Formats: sequence, structure tokens, C-alpha cells
Amino acid sequence: MNKKILGLRYSGFKNARFNYLSKLLVITVIGTAFFSCSEGRGKNKKNAEVLEVPVFTLMPKDIEVPQTYVCDLQAIQFVEVRSKLEGFVEEIFVDEGQEVKKGQPLFQLSSAEYNELVNSATAKLMQARAEEKAATLEMERLKVLVDKKIYSSSELELAQSRKEMAQSAIMEAQSMLKNAQVGLSYTTVKAPFDGIVDRIPYKTGSLVKSGDLLTNITDISEIFAYYRITENEYLEYMRGELDKDADSEQMNEQVRETLKDEQEEISLILSDGVEYPYKGKLETMEADFEQGTGSIALRVRFPNPDGLIKHGASGKVQMTNELKDVFLIPQKSTFEIQEYNYVYLVDKENKVNVRSFRPLRRHGLFYVAQDFNTNDKVVLEGIQLLKDEATVKPNPIGEEEVYHSLNLPL
Repeated sequence: MNKKILGLRYSGFKNARFNYLSKLLVITVIGTAFFSCSEGRGKNKKNAEVLEVPVFTLMPKDIEVPQTYVCDLQAIQFVEVRSKLEGFVEEIFVDEGQEVKKGQPLFQLSSAEYNELVNSATAKLMQARAEEKAATLEMERLKVLVDKKIYSSSELELAQSRKEMAQSAIMEAQSMLKNAQVGLSYTTVKAPFDGIVDRIPYKTGSLVKSGDLLTNITDISEIFAYYRITENEYLEYMRGELDKDADSEQMNEQVRETLKDEQEEISLILSDGVEYPYKGKLETMEADFEQGTGSIALRVRFPNPDGLIKHGASGKVQMTNELKDVFLIPQKSTFEIQEYNYVYLVDKENKVNVRSFRPLRRHGLFYVAQDFNTNDKVVLEGIQLLKDEATVKPNPIGEEEVYHSLNLPL
């Protein structure tokens, strides 16, 4: 009985031990499999973090960047034609928008009063001349008598004085006549130069006073474009001009004049966005900077043979600034934080590093910058997936593909 009981107990203990070992083996196998899977996933995850990104190598470029400025367009001559006296407009010889020549009559004002002044001054002049002639005859007569000692010399001196008074009266009458003639000439208003007649506010029969505006005359055979630049731009321009002058000192006069004729060709963009077909040349600038804005005005002369541009029009002058040894950074390669722009540079160990820079200006879809080094490698796209010091797999992109939108010579 006891043996059976002991046998059963031993058999139960044996079965329990088997079950325990079986469970332990299953747990070990599952744990090993789980560890293997976890390790595989870790390796895959590590491999997935090494991103392949397009990069391109920076090389210094010499580029020409167009710079535009808002400008005011003015005729080379613009004159207000005003009345110099009071009177009625008797006749208008021209129409608004008509081309006129220098000296051509424009208006006729009432002239009867000035005609009378001319007649009066003419009569006084004739009287003065007659008195001078009589005084001359009297002096000659007395001279003969004095020579014969019939009259004393004092009589001759008195006659000489009367002649001089008559001569001064002639001069006074001539001055009065000239003034009257000038006043009469003002009644016929003439064109001061070749140009175009503007609006005519007074019509025939209107009373005008001295100083009233009759019309404007504009000469638009050529056009002045005035625009303003900052002090920094002024300094940059003047330093460039000084460098050109220094380089041209060794040239002969003919070469210098040729270069002078060819330089500073400036384009004009009209208000509708169309480029004006004729180029202009920078002529001069103001003497002082404007207080408050710190800017200075420059003047460009444009030909206007077709009369397309009118006085008072608006537009933009477009200059070409040459920038040497600069780097072009695509805008899609950058991100901005406050006042700085940033890019990712790839080092020799294929790690990315954030680099800040301040662009000089924009040029198409690129930033123009100087604070980079030749052969710096910039991440072109995918910057939103990167972190500083991350390892990447660079995929080089050629210059032609990067700069194709600018048509740059490579």
C-alpha cells in the first residue's frame, strides 16, 4: 500500500517536473525569438535613419543682377505759359495737344491800350528829336556869332546845354517807346520752344490777369527719369566708378570715350510692365542726401522719338549690377528664423550641420550670398527631415540642373 502511494507520488513529481521544464523551454524559445526580432528591428531602424539627400557643391559665380527702382518721368523741358499782363483773350491760335514751333503765336490778348502807349511814346520820341535838332541849329548859329564876337561865349554854352537836354529827352522817349513795345509784344503769347500744347483753361473772351496760367508747353523728344537710391547703394556705385576710372588711366582717349559711350545703359519698365525699347544713360545726381530718408536722386536720359512717354508718367528703371565671386543658394534649400536664413551643409563625414547666413539679395529663385566657402556641399531638398549632426547619404546634383532657371554660363 505504501509502495503504491510512494509510486504515485514519485510519478506525479516526475510529471510536474516535466511540465515545468517544458514551459521553461517554451519561454526560452519565445524570448530568443523576440530578442532576435527586436534586434532586427533595431538594425532596420538604424539603417532607415541614414537618409539619401540631394546635395550640390557651391562654386563662386560672377553674375549680373537686375535692380529696379520706381521713377518719375519728366519731359526735358516743361514750361508754364502765363500771361504777363491783364487783358481779354481775343484769339487762340492753337489747340490742345498740338505740336508747335519756337516763336509760333499761341494766344492774342487785347492790345488796344498797349497800341496807344506805343503811339504816345513814338510821338514823344519824335518831339524830342525835333527839339534836339532845333537845339543843334541854334548852337551852330550862336557859334558863328561868338566867333565874330557879336555874342559872348556864355550864350554858346547855354545853347550847348539845351542841346544836351534835348538829347537826354530823346533817350527817355526811346526807353518809353521800348517799354510800350515790350508791353504790346506781351499781348501776343508765343511758344518758348518746340513742344506740345497742354490743356488750355481760358477760352476766347476770358479775362486773364498777370500771372494766370494759359497753358503748358512740353518738349518730350527726350525724357528724364528720376529715381532715388540709398546711401549704401550710392557708395557701392561710386566705388565702382572710381575703380573704372583707375583702370582706364592707362587707356588712350579714344578707348576711354568708347567705353564711356557704352557704359551705363539702363532699361525702363513702363507702368504696364512692358520694357521700353530704348535704353537710357545715367547723367547726373543731386548734390545732397534727402533728410529723413537718407536717399539721393539720380537722373537718366531716355530718347523718346515716338512720343510714347508723356510728362508726368511713371515707371521703373532697371539697372544691372555686376556681382563677383558670390554664391547662389536655392531658396528651397533654406529655412528662415527671425532675421537669419539657414541651410544644411554636409561635411566630410557625411554629417549635416546647420549654417546661418544673410543674403545680399534675391536673384530669381536663389539667394545671393558671400559668407560661404568654395566646395561647400549644400543639401538641396528634404531639409524638413533633417536634424543637426545627422548622418546622410549624399546624392550629388550637377550645376546645370541646379542653375538651369538662370541660364548661367558654367
